[in-house]
Amino acid sequence: MKKTFPLKAEGKNPERMLEATKHEIRKYIKRERRRDLPEGVDFWDFDCKFGSTPDTASVAHLAELIPLIDALVKSDGVQFYIEILTKPGHRQTRPGANTSAE
Repeated sequence: MKKTFPLKAEGKNPERMLEATKHEIRKYIKRERRRDLPEGVDFWDFDCKFGSTPDTASVAHLAELIPLIDALVKSDGVQFYIEILTKPGHRQTRPGANTSAE
């Protein structure tokens, strides 16, 4: 998903537009996670970018997207660009984790 979302439109409630935008982002992530996993892949991971325009977008973690949107709304932003790309993820063991069965 590569999309620019407006936050203000004439004749529309800004709070409802914000909630609809967040809903669309969450719905996209859920839909991508439901896709079948290829052989040897543990989960779907996401590469994300966020900014006011595509040129100013910087890398962000998936969990940071909604708080970034909220911060932009508080600073009276009029639009934002979001990029969410799906990639295969592989689980890694934590350092110091007990790998032997007890």
